[in-house]
Amino acid sequence: MEFFQQKINVIPIAKPYITKEDIDGVSKVLKSGNLSLGPKLNEFEEKFSKYVGTKYAVAVSSGTSALHLCIRSLKLKPKEEIITTPFSFIASANCILYGKGRPIFVDIDPETKNIDPRLIEEAITEKTKAILPVHIFGVSCDMDKIMKIAKKHNLPVIEDACEALGTTYRKQKVGTFGLASVFAFYPNKQMTTGEGGMICTNSEKLYEEFKSLRNQGRSSNMQWLDHNQIGYNYRLNDMSCSLGITQLKKIDFLLKEREKIAQYYNKILKDINGIKLPSSTEGKSWFVYTINLDNKYNRDEIIEKLNKLGIGTKPYLPSIHLQSAYKKLYGYKEGNFPISERVSDSSLALPFFIGLKKKDMDYIKENLKKILK
Repeated sequence: MEFFQQKINVIPIAKPYITKEDIDGVSKVLKSGNLSLGPKLNEFEEKFSKYVGTKYAVAVSSGTSALHLCIRSLKLKPKEEIITTPFSFIASANCILYGKGRPIFVDIDPETKNIDPRLIEEAITEKTKAILPVHIFGVSCDMDKIMKIAKKHNLPVIEDACEALGTTYRKQKVGTFGLASVFAFYPNKQMTTGEGGMICTNSEKLYEEFKSLRNQGRSSNMQWLDHNQIGYNYRLNDMSCSLGITQLKKIDFLLKEREKIAQYYNKILKDINGIKLPSSTEGKSWFVYTINLDNKYNRDEIIEKLNKLGIGTKPYLPSIHLQSAYKKLYGYKEGNFPISERVSDSSLALPFFIGLKKKDMDYIKENLKKILK
């Protein structure tokens, strides 16, 4: 490895953008004593629903808990099916299992890496109860085609928009097409609350149900410790809500800065042989910056070399159906969803966060180029 440049300080793969306003807001909540189910919860929900463009929003403890409650609202019977993508973070499929259903995977479009709508209809059976598209890496699914199929078969659509805050599809924000949608605020997302998630919907009935379910099944008009259904502890505390409010206040800035970084990457990496740049579809909100390597390269070896040089990189994402638990449950094997598998095996996420300097990206480019040679 003698041809590499001298190692610089470690460049992390991601980190949140936190300002003094964020810190002061959280500190103010701590001093107030209203740490949970306080005024910041309602304020965050109201401002978030207004930004996304839905009537209602319900803040919860994570994107996973948000999706779990959406699946729970479908009231699935054991082994009823929801069609979704194998190329996603595992939670999007796990939540279907939480609700006693079965995820039915269909392969992805190689360009967008989203569920291929051409394959959805042939996967529909009498057991199919919903479609769960995932707007992967901030790229919108083809919602016109998906909603047309859903309407034809009278199937609800739950949008997993956890990676796609601010993404638009034909000028309409994702998260506003289906029966309900979910967003997540983990520290690597476009905005963060530390941990946290949000459900958006236009259904007042679902809105009231979600508020109850996140708080152990207690509705807002019930007495303390009186519960009319079995719920969960999926509340989002007021410190996190405060952080969400101040982060959302600067969301346009956050999205523009992430796009600037992505465009600089595109500029300096476009002439490197052996890599494919990420999709840059209209309306994309940048969540991560992933490249795909030609199959002549050993992706894991390249990641190891980059990490030794202080460049934080990871494979992003493994195909869900080849996770050990899913192979054990359903007998999946290599070749079941070849496009997803090919994308998974060749994907490599580069450092991507606000504050990443051009000199850091230049360093990444030069060493990536040398390794690939």
